[in-house]
Amino acid sequence: MCDRERGWSAVLEPKVWRVTAFSAVLGLALAAGVSAVAGPWDSGQRKAERHRAAAREGTGGADHGRDGRPPSGPRPAPSAPGVLAALGAPGAPPAGLGAALAPLLRAPGLGTVRAAAVHDAVTGERLYGVGETVPVTPASTTKIATSVAALAALGPDHRIATTVAATPDGGRITLVGGGDPTLDEARLTALADATARAVRAAAKPGAKPGAGSGAKPGATSVALTYDTSRYTGTEQHPIGPNNENLAPVTALMTNEGRLDDSTSGTADRSQRPAAATARTFASLLASRGLPVADPVPGRAPAAAKTVARTHSAPLSALVERTLTNSDNDIAEALARQTAIALGEPASFEGASRALKAQLTKLGLPLSGAHFADGSGLDRNDKVTARLLAALLAKAADPARPELRSVLTGLPVAGFTGTLSDRYSPTSPGTGLVRAKTGTLRGVNTLAGTAVLPTGRLVTFAFLTTGTSSAEAAQPALDALANRLATTG
Repeated sequence: MCDRERGWSAVLEPKVWRVTAFSAVLGLALAAGVSAVAGPWDSGQRKAERHRAAAREGTGGADHGRDGRPPSGPRPAPSAPGVLAALGAPGAPPAGLGAALAPLLRAPGLGTVRAAAVHDAVTGERLYGVGETVPVTPASTTKIATSVAALAALGPDHRIATTVAATPDGGRITLVGGGDPTLDEARLTALADATARAVRAAAKPGAKPGAGSGAKPGATSVALTYDTSRYTGTEQHPIGPNNENLAPVTALMTNEGRLDDSTSGTADRSQRPAAATARTFASLLASRGLPVADPVPGRAPAAAKTVARTHSAPLSALVERTLTNSDNDIAEALARQTAIALGEPASFEGASRALKAQLTKLGLPLSGAHFADGSGLDRNDKVTARLLAALLAKAADPARPELRSVLTGLPVAGFTGTLSDRYSPTSPGTGLVRAKTGTLRGVNTLAGTAVLPTGRLVTFAFLTTGTSSAEAAQPALDALANRLATTG
C-alpha cells in the first residue's frame, strides 16, 4: 500500500475554505518561520501560499484510505492566541528534547526498526538522533531527496517542454515528448492550433496540406509520428503494470495517463500513454481541417523544424505538487529531468546515479543511501533519518533560495495535503508542523519541519519499518511531531 493522493488543481486554484483566527495566526507564524531562515520569498513560493494562511484548501494530498470523503479540519475558535515569538532564531538545544521524544519512540504502533533525527533549520546542527545513520526504506519521503536534487540541478524556473516538429512542406508532423506528465488537453489543443496554422502556411498555394515531399505518394493526409526518445530504458516501474499509483514512465503522456477526469490520487492508467496522447493530438488536428494518418512511433526527420511548443509549470510548482499530493508521476519525471541535466540516461538507473551525484555536490550525508526510483514506491530505496533532516535544513539554507519550494510544498498539519486529516483542531502540531508522509505496507515515515514554543524552526525525520498497520503507526509518528511543537 502506498501513499494515496487527493485532488489538487494543476492551475493552483485553491477552493475557498473557512478558517479561524487561530488557524490564520498559525499559518502566518509558520510562513514567517520559513522566511526567517530562508530569506525572502522568491520563485520557490507557491502562488497561493499567502492566501492559504487565511483560507482552507479542501483538496490535495494522499488519501490513506479515506475513499475521497471531504477532509475534517480545525473548526472556528473563539479567539486567536498571542503571536508567537520571532521564529527561526537558533539557540541552545531545546531542553529535555531527548527525554520528551524517547518514550514516544517506544510506542507499540511503531515497527521493529525506528529511527529519528532532529536538526536546527538555521544551522543544520544535530539536536537529537536515534538510529539516525541506519539506512531505512523511506517510502514517499524519497520525494524530498528527488525534489532537492532536481531543483539544485535545474533551478526553480525550469519548465519541461513538449514540442511539435514539421517538415518544411508540412507533410510530416512529429509530436515530441519532453517528459512532462502534467500535459493536459488544453495545452495539447494549443499545440494543435499552432501546428495547424504552421502546416497551412507551409503548403504551396492551392495545394492540400500533406501533398508535399514529406508525405507518401498519393497521400491525402499528413503523416504523424510521436517521439518518446527523451527517456530511455524500461517504462515499467518495478511495482508492475496496471498499477493505480503510477502510469508507465514515458516522455509523452497526458494527465499522467489517467483514464478518468481526476487530477491526482489513484486512478486506472493507460498502459500506452504516449500512443493515447498522439491519437488525441491527431483528432484535434483533424477537427481543425488537417487530416492526419494514424500516428506511429518515430523521430522527426532531420529537415523538420519546431512549429509549436508548450511548457509545464515552473519546476518549483511541480515540486510543490509532488510533495503536497505525493504525486508519483511527477516525482519520476523530476528524477529523469535531473538525469538529463547531469548527462545521465533518462532511465531508472540513470536517474539513480544522477540523484546521488547531485546530492553529493550539496555535501549531504549519503552513506547507505540508494535511490531505486524517484517516487519512493520501490522498496529498494534506502535513506537515513539523518539525510532527510539534512535535506530539509539544506532547503532552508539562506544561500540556497532555489530549494525553497521543498519547504513550501510540505503539507501543513491539519490543513493541507497528506496531513489535512491527521491532526485535530487541538493538536499541538496543527499549523506548526509541515511534513511529507510516506506509506508502504509495513513502512511508515514522516519528515518535515516544526516550530518549537521558542519560535525555533527545526527539521525532523521519523522512520519506522516492520509496522503492523498504518492506522497504528501514523498516530505514533504524529505524536512525535506534536511533541516537538511543545518542547523547548
